This record gives sequence, structure tokens and C-alpha cells, in this order.
Amino acid sequence: MVELTIDGIKVEAPEGSMVIQAAHKLGVFVPHFCYHKKLSVAANCRMCLVDVEKAPKAMPACATPVTNGMVVHTRSEKAIAAQKSVMEFLLINHPLDCPVCDQGGECQLQDLAVGYGASASRYLEEKRVVVAKEMGPLISTEAMQRCIHCTRCVRVGQEIGGIMEVGMINRGEHSEITTFVGQAVESELSGNMIDVCPVGALLSKPFKFSARTWEMARRRSVSPHDSLGANLVVQTKMDRVLRVVPFENEEVNECWISDRDRFAYEGLYTEDRLAHPMLKGDDGEWREASWTDALQAVVQGFNTVREQFGSEQIGGIGSPLATTEELALLGRLVRALGSENVDFRLRNLDPSFDQAVKGAPWLGMPIADLNLVDRVLVVGSFLRKDHPLMAQRLRQAVKRGTQVSFIDSAAEDPLFPVAHRMTVAPGVLPNALAEVLVALAQAQGQPVPDVFAGVSASEAAAKIAASLSSGERVAVLIGNMAVASPQASLIAANASALAKAANATFGFLTPGGNTVGGYLADALPGQGGLTAEQMLQQSLKAYLVVHAEPAFDADNGAQAVQTLKDAGFAVALTSFKSAAQDWADVMLPISPFTETSGTFVNAEGRVQSFKGVAAPYADTRPGWKVLRVLGNLFDLQGFDDETSESIRDSVMVGGLEDRLSNEISTFPGLADAASGSGLERVADVPIYRSDVLVRRSQPLQETAASQAPKARLAAATLAALGAASGDFLRIGSAQGQIQLPALEDETVAPGCVRIAAAFNETLALGSGFGQLTVERA
Repeated sequence: MVELTIDGIKVEAPEGSMVIQAAHKLGVFVPHFCYHKKLSVAANCRMCLVDVEKAPKAMPACATPVTNGMVVHTRSEKAIAAQKSVMEFLLINHPLDCPVCDQGGECQLQDLAVGYGASASRYLEEKRVVVAKEMGPLISTEAMQRCIHCTRCVRVGQEIGGIMEVGMINRGEHSEITTFVGQAVESELSGNMIDVCPVGALLSKPFKFSARTWEMARRRSVSPHDSLGANLVVQTKMDRVLRVVPFENEEVNECWISDRDRFAYEGLYTEDRLAHPMLKGDDGEWREASWTDALQAVVQGFNTVREQFGSEQIGGIGSPLATTEELALLGRLVRALGSENVDFRLRNLDPSFDQAVKGAPWLGMPIADLNLVDRVLVVGSFLRKDHPLMAQRLRQAVKRGTQVSFIDSAAEDPLFPVAHRMTVAPGVLPNALAEVLVALAQAQGQPVPDVFAGVSASEAAAKIAASLSSGERVAVLIGNMAVASPQASLIAANASALAKAANATFGFLTPGGNTVGGYLADALPGQGGLTAEQMLQQSLKAYLVVHAEPAFDADNGAQAVQTLKDAGFAVALTSFKSAAQDWADVMLPISPFTETSGTFVNAEGRVQSFKGVAAPYADTRPGWKVLRVLGNLFDLQGFDDETSESIRDSVMVGGLEDRLSNEISTFPGLADAASGSGLERVADVPIYRSDVLVRRSQPLQETAASQAPKARLAAATLAALGAASGDFLRIGSAQGQIQLPALEDETVAPGCVRIAAAFNETLALGSGFGQLTVERA
């Protein structure tokens, strides 16, 4: 630590830190534009010039390292004169169009111009004009002449997003920020460029010209779209959500959010929104109904099924998008009706997974520790798309020397250097883990487990093992694809054994926004109960579906919809008509997360409660209230909660420490060799197709990540089919057949074809796992 004096106050600061950081520590404000605490120093705006004693001229506080005995004046005549001169230069080419600028009221340039700008400009020449650049459906650049060349957006793309999609060209007053020729900005973290822009040059395209910042109410909320649980500030006007920005929480999302968190709100007020309870008549036509009539129809329908077929013919299906309170009441209601068929994990295929995992699977460490680990192995994950902000934390860790290795079925670029990688077919993920475990045992001189006696480690496995054994803070993390696999128990057992051998933390990245909350709420099949996959395979007589869109949320969407159609009675608690109108008999409009109070529990086990931020749409009601009233109408005990907080407290009683557990009870083993001559399917859920709300956000559906799916194959696999990139392929499964254009993609494992799930075009193929027949069309 070094000691310096700023404006007459002594302060200690770490050696190598900058004057501006020491000033902020003291609470002394230094005006700045280009400096950002999470980004590298650029020092291009010069607004932070301060007076350092013994220095011949004013020095930039953001780029001047502290030294022992340094004396700094931030408000001396010399400093203020320098800052005012810089402000005059910045305003020379600025259009001064605050009355029509969306940034008005929250603009750093506007705020600092009040303190450091003159009342009139000495510049009389013509101002520059900058042509708008096309950056895609999310970022508006129609007023790039406002840009002050701070390069924050460039640094966010490079350092936070991991990819340089915008940069600066030309020099002097001809300098401008632009994209690469003919390319949009496609990073999943691109919206953060809008947040860091200190002027109105980069604006949110969906929000543009919607409201003034002072007209909007601000309320805190929590993102339901992935297991990070990013903290949000939701901004509303006249009880409609108009914008979502990050709420800074260093332990969760820092000061960033993903584009999925930021723009999903655009799906809230679509024409597809369910406004009133609806009943399907005997003629198959939908009719609006009162809440009283609709709830009575639900009670009557379920009671008829109980009397005629027994309670075990009732199934309750939730969603990771649902709050902990909704999932708790769903489980409570279905059990009180006499059934143990309740589940919220629609993509999980392995029925033995519940027996394999002792408690609620979780990350195994605080999210912030992802920045601190020095060796990581990620298994079966499309990391950047499934968990964009966890990938961002690992990106920062890699810059400090962390080695991240992958075992996957599609070698997607995480936009940071990968230490080592094994890319194998989904069916042999357990065997790849076994190879690494054998290599690790041999390197440590330990006996190889008997079950792996015949396994020989490949060179790639040996490199991953060497990486893991060389670290002090090691983690083995299981991704969404691995958990959804029919061999999830075996993958988890082998990964757990590997973690123990490497003295590593073992954890699950966990799919969805509230998977840990669903486990804690016990929305899981009880003794003899069916999993969501089993319920949607073997038709029951009655279903209660909450917040799910089975066609796209279930592993086998086409079969799920058919099973629900075949049921005698199906009730959907949903926010959107099209999510249920094909198969439901009753649709009840329930609130999305913006219109209800509730709780999400993220991957690290952090309990985050929130209130509704906007008034309920039309006749919509909070899901937990609908489930509670249903319990009352059935005359069941335990449905007396007046608030969501009391439901949450009943779920959290006794704390979480003993309930979060990644202990695996099944034994390690090897997967059987795949039978059949087809190609194995690798199915990813694209980032903007992950849940019912995101799929209805039009700006997100216009991005490159939501383009119509293609059949991606490695060059050798494609050549063996006698096809080339661009040719149409006929792809068949046990369930159906589709045609898709081929795309050569060397990241896909040999003998596999990568076809995205959660699209209408790929629905007919059924499950995301298994063998497909592929031939040229």
C-alpha cells in the first residue's frame, strides 16, 4: 500500500492502482467518461485531468498510478481549467440535441456539461455528421454523431463479451465507431454496450422513443432465464414494462446482464398474451369465462378423474420459470389430491437421476468464486449460451491464468482460450470422463477403479487430467446437456469420482432460472411417482401444467403435446394462449415474473425474493394465488397462506445448508456402445429459445442466434453422406422425418449431427438424444 493526499485528505491505496480509484475510495468525485471500473484504462476522453504537485501539466486520474507521498488536487484552478477545456472540445462536434435524445436525464455528458461547460460555444463551423451503422435488432446507432469516442463499447465487447464486434476507424474528427463490414453485433452480452455509453450514441432499439427516464418508475427484480439469477431494475410507465437494466450486485451479476435478461420483456405484451380464463367447449371452440366458472370447471374435472380412475391418474407439471412459491403449491396441491406425479424438469430423461443425487444439485460454490478457481472442467454444456454471465466470469479468470477444459459434443468457442478439449458423441460422455479419471489415477500413481480396468486414456484425456492435477482451486462442473441426458446418473457419478480424485469442487450449472428452488420446494415425484418425462410419455387422465410450454420445453415436444391431447382433462396455468390452446381444456391466465411476487433460488443457493413490478395484465392473477384458491375449492388442508412470503418461509424452514448436496450415490461406470448405423443427435437449446417468455420477444427472435435451424455436421461426416454444405438433408428418427439444409461445422463431434431443439422446424424429430438416419434429400 502507498499513502497519498487527495484534496488535503490522506488515503492509502494499493500499489499500481490509479489516482481515480483512490479518489473514489475517499468519496471524491473526479469527472470522467472513458474510465469504467470493470474495463481496462483507455484514457482517451481526458475529462479526469487533475493537478498533481510537481507535475508540469494536468494528469489523467484514470491513467496516473499512485505513488508514495503524491499530492493531488481535483478542484484546483489548474484542474478545473483543464477539465473545462476538455468539455469545450467534447462539445465542439456534439449535436446538442438533448430534447430529442433518449439519453436525456441519464446522460453523463449532460450532467457534467452543467458543471464544466460554458453557456455558449466559441465554435461556429459546421458540425460533423456520422452515418448510422446497422448493429442488428437490439442496438440503435441512428445518432452516432453524439459519440465522444470513449471506446467503452469497444472494450465491453472485447473484454466482457470476449469478441471485438465494434471498433474505431479513421482519425481526428473523422473517427467513428463502426461494426465490421456487413456484420451486426451478435454477442449475447451486447446490450451492456448501451449501458456503458455515456452519451446517446448507442441506444436500445426496442425502447427507443418510448419514454423519458424521469417518467418511469424503477423497481428491483430477478431474472428467471438462467440459474445465475441476475439482479434487474425494471422500469415501467403506466404499469407497462418498458425497459430492463442491471442492478449492480458484485456477488451475482456484477454490473452486467445478458441480452436475454435485458430484452425478454418484449414478449410480455404480445397479441398471444392470455387475458381471461378460457374454457374449451364440446365443439372444440374456446370461450372466455369468469374466474369462478373456470375454477369450478377445474375442480369438477379433477374430481371426476379421481372418482372414475383414481388419484394416481393426476399429474402436475411445473417449469423452472415458475417461482418457488408456485412450485411449492403445485406439489402441495397434487399430493393433497392423492398423487405423487409432480415434476418441473421437462428435459430430464434419466428416471434414476433422483436416486443418484442425494439432495438439491447446485453449483457447489459461490458464483463469485468462478473468478477465483485456477482449473476448471466443464462437462456437457453450451456454456456461453446456457450461462452467459458465468462464462463471462470464467473469461476474466482465464485472463489471470485459469485453465478451463471442456468435455462436450460440440466444441463451441467460449470466446476465451480453452486449455484442453474432448469432443465426443453425447452417448459416450461418461466414457470420456472415465478416460480422464484413468489418466489422473495413473499420473498420481493411484490404482485405477476396477470398473475402468479396460479403459485406456487418450492424449486429450491425459492433458485434461494433467491440467486438473496441477491446480489448487479446481472445479468440475456439469452442464445442462449432461443433466438432460438419458445417462445423467452415470455422467454425474463419473464426474463426481473425477472431482474427488482431483480434490476438486463438484457442481451443477443447473438449467433454468429456478431449478434449485424447485428441488427445495419438493416439486419432485414422490414414492412411486412419475417424472415429467414419464408423465408425458404414458398418458394420464388429468394434467395440471404451470408456466410450461410442453411443445418446446419438453425433450420430446411433439409427443408431449400428443399425450396431453389424449388426456381426459388438461388444465394450463399460463401467460400465453399458444402455449396451451392446442391441448388444454381450461386455460387460466397467470402472471409472469414481472406481475407477481415470488422467489427464485439461483445455482449457488442464493434465495432472491422480489415483488411484482407492473400491474397484472387484464384478468391475470398470480400463479400462487390461483393454486391456493384451487386448494380451498377442493377443501384441502394447508392452503391458508395470505402472502407469497409465508409460502416461501415454509419452504425455507430449517435453512438450506443441509438440503443442497451434490453427493452422488450411484457407482461410476461405462456407457454401452451405441447400436445402429445412424448419426447421434446433438441438440442444443438456442439462447433465445429457452423459455416461454424469451420465445415471444420479437427483437430476440430477429437475432442471428434465433435463425432457422440447420443440420450441422463435421466435414468428414458430411462427405460420408455424399453431401456438401448447403445441400438439403432428409433426417429421420423413430418418431418423424424433416428436411434441413446442411452446414459444415468442424466443432461437431464425429458421427454426430447437431440440430437445435425448441423450433417448430425440428419438433417432428422428437427427443434431443438418440440415433438419426441422415441422407441427402
